[in-house]
Amino acid sequence: MAIKNYMGRRAKPAKGSSENIKVSDYMCTKLITFTPNQSVLEVMNTLIKKKISGGPVINEKNELVGIISEGDCMKQISNSRYYNQPMADIIVEQHMATEVETIDGDMNVFDAADKFLASKRRRFPIVENGKLVGQISQKDVLKAALELKGSSWK
Repeated sequence: MAIKNYMGRRAKPAKGSSENIKVSDYMCTKLITFTPNQSVLEVMNTLIKKKISGGPVINEKNELVGIISEGDCMKQISNSRYYNQPMADIIVEQHMATEVETIDGDMNVFDAADKFLASKRRRFPIVENGKLVGQISQKDVLKAALELKGSSWK
C-alpha cells in the first residue's frame, strides 16, 4: 500500500522571510576606509567626526589588509603617554589588527548574527575576489530583524 503525501510543493520563501535575507542585502557598501600609512591621529579624528567605532584598512588595490578600531587607537594613546612618544609619527600599519575574519555576502543574515555573538566582534568585512566590497555590523543585523515580515522567526 502506497502512502500518499498531500503536502504540495513548497513555495519559494517570500521576500522578507528570514530564509532568504542575505548579508549582501544589508551590508554597507559606502565604507569609510583607512590605509596602512595613514596616521593614527587622522584615524582618531575620522572615527570621532563620522561617529564610527572602526573601519577596514585597505591597500592601493582595494584589498583588505587589516581593521583599525577605537580600541587600537586607545592602546596607542596609552603606550604613547607611557613611553612619552609623539602620536604624530604613529601609523595605522603599526596598530591595526591583521588577523581579520570576513564573512560571505551570501550568508543568511541570522547566521551572521550567530557569528557576531560567538566572536564578540562589532563588524565583519565582506570580500569578493580578494577585494573589499562591503561590511556588515551588528546594527545592520538588527535592521534586518526589524524588517522581517510577520511574527515567525523560522
